[in-house]
Amino acid sequence: MDSDLSKQIKKLTIAERIRLVEEIWDDIARENEGFELTDSQRQELDRRLQTYSGNPSQGRTWEEIRAEFLKS
Repeated sequence: MDSDLSKQIKKLTIAERIRLVEEIWDDIARENEGFELTDSQRQELDRRLQTYSGNPSQGRTWEEIRAEFLKS
């Protein structure tokens, strides 16, 4: 990575860096149009979905987690 770019990124707040990573990830996902999951990733997602289905009130939403993380 370009050292100037890296220096600029390090000047951002943690919240700004998280937003930047989210934007980069969203852009990659749009360009890739559906990447393949490994078997273990698929199994883990199935396990989590099953856990959620058994007790949907347990846990937190992505919005709750993100808001807590960005409180800086």
